[in-house]
Amino acid sequence: MRAQTFPRAQILAELNLQCQALAANDNRGFKQEFEELDDVGKNLPTRAGDSKANREKNRYPYILPYDHCRVRLSVQNSQPHTDYINANFVPGGGSERDFICTQGPLHNTTADFWRMVWEQNVRIIVMVTALRHKDIVLCDRYWPLERCTVEHGLIQVTTVTRKQGPDYFITTIHLRQRACPTVRTITQYYYPAWPDRGIPKDISSLCAFTEHVRQELKAIPLLGPAVVHCSAGVGRSGTFVTLLWLMQLCARGIRPDIRGAVEDLRLHRMWMVQTLEQYIFVHHCLLHWLSGGTSPCRPQVQGASSKTNQQSQDQPHSFLGRSGRRHRHHRHTVPSHQPQNTFQQILNPGMLLRRLLPSSSLFNPGSHAP
Repeated sequence: MRAQTFPRAQILAELNLQCQALAANDNRGFKQEFEELDDVGKNLPTRAGDSKANREKNRYPYILPYDHCRVRLSVQNSQPHTDYINANFVPGGGSERDFICTQGPLHNTTADFWRMVWEQNVRIIVMVTALRHKDIVLCDRYWPLERCTVEHGLIQVTTVTRKQGPDYFITTIHLRQRACPTVRTITQYYYPAWPDRGIPKDISSLCAFTEHVRQELKAIPLLGPAVVHCSAGVGRSGTFVTLLWLMQLCARGIRPDIRGAVEDLRLHRMWMVQTLEQYIFVHHCLLHWLSGGTSPCRPQVQGASSKTNQQSQDQPHSFLGRSGRRHRHHRHTVPSHQPQNTFQQILNPGMLLRRLLPSSSLFNPGSHAP
């Protein structure tokens, strides 16, 4: 069954009215919607990431992948914990595995990152964080900046070209598994202009970057999911995936359900679209993109009374480094005796935003391999 479609101008007009209503009375509607999302997914188990054998593989100790949709690597040398990486499959409108959202690689997980890219047949990597913020490392550099080859485990990584756009870099990378003649081409889109604590200053810059990636995903055959990462892989990564997903809906004439998209993502990875500021930003990016860059400036959200907005984007203050400082909130896990059918009910496809779409791949119908 095909979803009903609408003219772009109608979608823009309706979204503009919706945003005006949500922004009234000091963003009261935005705050209410975002607070209603606060507990979504927080009872889903994260046992693999919390296990003693895997804790050193997590950049932040309380940002862990949900077990039900975590990316599983191949087991190495019969060692059971070698299948772990802090990454989740997340939807993007077409399937449960349109994207992989993951943390920025650590020095000790870079080989696992490239193994994931190889094993999942990834061809697109989107990086929406700088490598550092002042003296804090947000992501270890996992690719060579110059034209050369480095090895990470069994994977050879070769930078072929590096082009600079207005606010981002596009790097072509060749991957080769040792003792294997096959070479794969990976394109990395690197957007360092998204600050660690806040949102991009230039809304048109991020919209142009996201549209560039969207067009590329639409044009190429998707043999595997696209990887999106920032530092923790939740705030900026979730915001980017939400925006790209909703752009694609609107491009197909389908009304965007922003709240529904964020809820869906949070059932697959914790804290996707982490702050109220990011949540409002998605709305206004979409307005800006739909209007061709003529939408009015977004309202300010300073002083917004949201528990989540008090945290820094993507890296709460108590997550700074692996220094032992503790997170303000307790972890949310599910007791081992909880019935499995609870999760089946939560993840019933009828409850997900994909109910709006035909059962085809988001970007290139028929080409996406699960």
